Amino acid sequence: MANETEIILNHWKDGSPDDRIAHLIKDATRSLVRSLQNKLKEYGVPFSQWSILRVLWTKDGLSQRELSSMAGITEATTANVVRQMEIKGYISRRHMGKNKRKRHVFLTVKGKKLEIKLVPLAEEVNKIARKNIDQNEIKTLRNCLLTMIENLGSEEKLTK
Repeated sequence: MANETEIILNHWKDGSPDDRIAHLIKDATRSLVRSLQNKLKEYGVPFSQWSILRVLWTKDGLSQRELSSMAGITEATTANVVRQMEIKGYISRRHMGKNKRKRHVFLTVKGKKLEIKLVPLAEEVNKIARKNIDQNEIKTLRNCLLTMIENLGSEEKLTK
């Protein structure tokens, strides 16, 4: 087990077993991301680029703002990552319509081919994470997390 994993587990098992659920979700996310990052290294794809690729494999031709929103990263970070991806030949950016400031991001053939190589890595991480967890527990976890997202979204609407 990696040192960071041991630190996280010790925190939850010994140090603060009743800490807030948000912290537990954050730590689980960190572990998932770290695991995928280690697998992506073999292909020279940082996690930030994975986040963009994952969105574009689903919906190509988004504006950088749309891409940023769907990937869950800031616009400034998206701009930097997209530039790096353009240099690597994974994407191209083009102006669409009359708005010459707004550029849309499109996968290149090289970027599309990465899907076949990288998606199985993410599937493997998910499989490892789900090991020793009953399918009903996974279903319950999924439903709980979706309900939390809905609850927080409803609260957010009330405060705007």
